[in-house]
This record gives sequence, structure tokens and C-alpha cells, in this order.
Amino acid sequence: MTAQTTIPPIRPRRRITGMSAVLLPFLAPGEIDWRSFEKHVARTCDAGLTPAVNMDTGYINLLDDATRLEVLRCTQEVTSGRKFVAGAFVKDAPGSPFALSAYAARIDDIQRSGGTPVIFQSFGLTQQADSEIVESYGQLAHSCDQFIGFELGTMFAPFGRIYSESVYRGLMKIPQCLGAKHSSLQRDLEWQRLVWRDEARPDFMVLTGNDLAIDMVMYGSDYLLGLSSFAPDLFAKRDAAWLAGDAMFLELNDVLQYLGFLAFRDPVPAYKHSAAMFLNLRGWIQTNLTHPDSPARPESDIPILAGILRQLNSL
Repeated sequence: MTAQTTIPPIRPRRRITGMSAVLLPFLAPGEIDWRSFEKHVARTCDAGLTPAVNMDTGYINLLDDATRLEVLRCTQEVTSGRKFVAGAFVKDAPGSPFALSAYAARIDDIQRSGGTPVIFQSFGLTQQADSEIVESYGQLAHSCDQFIGFELGTMFAPFGRIYSESVYRGLMKIPQCLGAKHSSLQRDLEWQRLVWRDEARPDFMVLTGNDLAIDMVMYGSDYLLGLSSFAPDLFAKRDAAWLAGDAMFLELNDVLQYLGFLAFRDPVPAYKHSAAMFLNLRGWIQTNLTHPDSPARPESDIPILAGILRQLNSL
């Protein structure tokens, strides 16, 4: 934490907006378990959270176009008019130009399915100068009614970038930008954004992506997390306790954070295998397989996850 960091006040009894990245489960290597996916989207909606599909938790960087579009089709069918968000991901390489037309096509796919796009970063977007990044988001705003921004650290993806204050304030000036997911895994950087938000645009959502500090909601963040895919029901219960001023919030948050520390250890992308293990233990998906191109966790994690599940079930 830097010496200049201002810690925002804790905001009790605040209604938390929760968005939950939905894991894409597998029946066999390379074979998606569509039925379990649909049930998990429905389960997330029924808990009162907004499903987020085609995100990192859904292996968006590893999906072909046909699978990406099928995820949108299934989600549209299951949500049936209820809100969902979806990742607008453009694959490129270092040195690539900003791919406006490719982003616009992804945004169009999402909007035609009834979702709100979450703009993933790319090399072409983040390797620009600050003013050019803001201009690029402004161009994307012409392609959609609403969108959510996204900044992430390089521990998640090599094309990630945590934005400067000028870029972040520029995002807040774009009316179509509802908020931005922040994934630096650093409290002080997220606290800064809450201060900037309160100064410039109080309705702008700072969506924490910090799976190692899920109590950021106490300070005014909302969330778009991968960890909540493990237990959308329990995150909803935790959020309701915060709104009610119930100390159960702290009990649930502590154990959910314990789960987050285990699942999001290095290598961080292997959290998706942790999610598959946990959801399989809950009986919600049929196997604990991860995508064949995604890193795996050791089988020795399973009894630890089972113990955490027992702890959560006891609350």
C-alpha cells in the first residue's frame, strides 16, 4: 500500500451488485457439458446474481467462434430476458493495431443475444498511449448502448494493463460505460478507483475482480468474480447479510475468502480447475475436468475443498 492511499469509509447496509463469471464445465476432454452449464447459469440468476459468460472463467481465450456463439445462445435461452453480461474478447499479438471492427463484431453478437458486453483488453488496446486508449473506448461506445470496461494485471493475461488515473477518469466520462472490472489483486489501487468514482461519477460501478479480497464490497465496490462461480448461492446469502446488517456476512466472507486463497494461488489460471473440483463436489457438474489447454490442480486439493464445503454448509 502506498503512503498516499486514501482508504474509503466502510459502507454498511449497502445493496451489493453481484456479477458472477460462469464456469464452462466439461464431460470429457474437449467435450462441453452444456446441460450443467445451463443449470449453472440458471442457478446464478435464481440466486439474484448476474451471470457473466464467455469470461476468463469460461475459457474465452481458448474457445473457437462456434463455441463462443453457442454459449451466448444457451445463455439467452436460459436467462429468458433476465440480465447477463458477456466477454467481448479479441485475440491478437504484441504490436497488433487496435481491432475496432473485430470488437464491434463481438459486441454485436452479445447485444443480439440480449447481453451487455464486457470489453476484454488486448495488445492492440493496451499498448496504445493513454489518450488513444480512451479514444478507443469512445469508438466502441458507438457500437453499443452500454458496456463494462475491464482492466487486469499481467498475472491473468499478458495483454493486461492497469490503467492510469487519466484513463480511468476518461472511462467514467463515457456515458455508455456502466463501470469497470478491476483485477489488479491490490486493495490500494481499487480504493483509489472508489475515491475517483465518488468524486466524478457516483453511479459508476467499480467491479472488484480481487478474488483475494472479496470484502472490497464493504468499501463500496460491487463485484464480477470468478470465485462466486463456486457458490453463487452463498455469495448471495453473504450480500443479503451485508444489506441487513447481519454479522453472518463476516462468517460467510471469511470462509469464502479461505476458498479464494486456495483456488487463486499460483498458477492463478488453474483456479478454473479448482472451480470444477468444487462444483463437482457439490453435485452441480458431472466431472472435475478443466479445459485441456488450461493448467490443472493436483488431486490432493479435493479433500481440502471438501473440508471447506463442509464448513460453508455448516453456516
